[in-house]
Amino acid sequence: MADSPAKATTTRPQLGSMRSSSYLQDNQQLRGPNKPESHFGIDTVVEDLNNTSLTPPKAFSPFNGVPSKDDPPRIVDGGSHEYAHPNCAPVKGEKSNRLIATLTYKAKNPRAASAAPQLPRQSASNSDIPANFAPTTNIETFPLEPPAAAAEPESLDNLYGSYISPLCITSFLHLMSTFPLPPGVTEINSSHRCLDDPEHPNIVELTLSPAPSLDYLPLSDLRKHELIYRFEREWNIDVALQRDTIWRRHPRLVVFDMDSTLITQEVIDLMAATIKEPADLADKIADITHRAMLGELEFEAAFKERVALLKGLPESVFEQLHPVLDVTKGVPQLLRAFKKLGIKTAVVSGGFLPLTSWLAKQLGIDYAHANEVVIDDAGKFTGEVKGAIVGRERKKELLIEIAGKEGIALEQTVAVGDGANDLSMLATAGLGVAWNAKPRVQMEASARLNGETLVDLLYLFGFTSEEIGLLIA
Repeated sequence: MADSPAKATTTRPQLGSMRSSSYLQDNQQLRGPNKPESHFGIDTVVEDLNNTSLTPPKAFSPFNGVPSKDDPPRIVDGGSHEYAHPNCAPVKGEKSNRLIATLTYKAKNPRAASAAPQLPRQSASNSDIPANFAPTTNIETFPLEPPAAAAEPESLDNLYGSYISPLCITSFLHLMSTFPLPPGVTEINSSHRCLDDPEHPNIVELTLSPAPSLDYLPLSDLRKHELIYRFEREWNIDVALQRDTIWRRHPRLVVFDMDSTLITQEVIDLMAATIKEPADLADKIADITHRAMLGELEFEAAFKERVALLKGLPESVFEQLHPVLDVTKGVPQLLRAFKKLGIKTAVVSGGFLPLTSWLAKQLGIDYAHANEVVIDDAGKFTGEVKGAIVGRERKKELLIEIAGKEGIALEQTVAVGDGANDLSMLATAGLGVAWNAKPRVQMEASARLNGETLVDLLYLFGFTSEEIGLLIA
C-alpha cells in the first residue's frame, strides 16, 4: 500500500507587528500587506492567487461571505494585519487623549532668508518623475550649491516642493515622537487628512494619539518648543496644536480685532493721512501706532496721545473714510459661513465706535465695541476720550461679557487679532489666533495664520476645502 501523501500544513492568519521602512505607513490606523484589487473588507477572506495553483483551472471569484458548493468556507494563508483604534471612542473608564496638529504652508510669505532660490508651487502633472523626487526638471534652476551660512535653517520646501510634502509630514511625526508619552504608553499612533489638495496640499491635519505627556510639557509650552519652532522655519510651515475636543469642532462665538484684522489698515493712520497741517502729523501718529502694536507702549496711553493729536478734526471724517476701508480678503465669505453654522460674531476695536459700528453693520457682525471720542458743539474733535478705553484688558472683558450674554462657554470662543493689545483676549478664548501678527503676538498666541484670506480660519476647525466651499457659497 502506497504511502499516503503528506498533508499540507496550513498556517493560521495572525495579528502581528509587521513593520515597514516607511514611517508614514507605520503610523496609519491599519497596516496591511499588498492585497488583491478585489478585496472587499476586513470581513472577507480572499485566496492569494500568487501562492496557490488551482487544478483544474477555473475562473476565480472572490469569496463574498456566503459559502456555497463552489466556494466552501476555508482558511488560507494571508498577510499579517495590525488593527488599532487610535481614533475610536475610548474604552469605558478612560478619556480620549488626542492632539490635532494643523500644518499650514505659508504660500503667501515664502522664506526669503535662505539664499536658495524660491521655486514655484508644484502642481499635479503626468511627469514620469515621482512627486518630491527633484525640485525641477530644468538643470539651470536646480540648486547646485547649498544655501549660504545664515542664522536661519535651510529652506527645505525649496528642495521638496512648495507645499506640505510627504517628507515634511514624516519629519514632523518624527519630531513629535521625541516627546515623552503618558505612563504605560510605548508608541504614538497618527493619521492624517489633506484638507485642501491630496496631491500637493497646503493644509494637512494630523491626529496624534496619545498626546505627549502633560506632566512633561503643557500644551501652551509645547506650542513654543524650540524643535517645533525650528521645524516651522525649515519647512515654511505654521503649526497649530489643539486638543481634539468637541469644542474645537463646534465654536459658538468668534471675536475679531478690527484694524489690520477685519480691515488691512489702521484707522487712526488713515485719519491722520487726511490732515494736511501740520505736515508731520501722519508720521507722528504712525510712529506711536507702531510702537504700541509692538508692545513698547501701553495701548491706553498711546491711544490718548494719538487722539490728542487729532484735535480740531471734523466729525465728518468718519464718513469720508467709509469708501477707503479695505476689508481683509475672505472676511465676507467667512462671516457668511459663520451665519450658516449659527456662530455669533463680534468686533472689539481699539479704534473709533462710529466707524466700527458702520463696518459691523455692513458685514453683518452681531456685536461692535470701540472707543468713543468727545465731539464739541462745532462738530470737531476735542482731543479727549469718553469712557473706558478699549485696550488690552477691556477687550478681554468684552469677550467674557458677550459670551456670558449669549450663554456660551469660553471653551467655545475664538479670538482673532494681530497686536499686543489683543493678547489677553487671545489667551482667554478657547482658541486665540494671531492673524499676520506682530512677532510677539505670533509667539504668544495658541495658533497663527499668515495667509492671504481669513477663510483659512475654518481649516482650524477641521473643515475640508469641499466643506468650506459649501459654507461660503
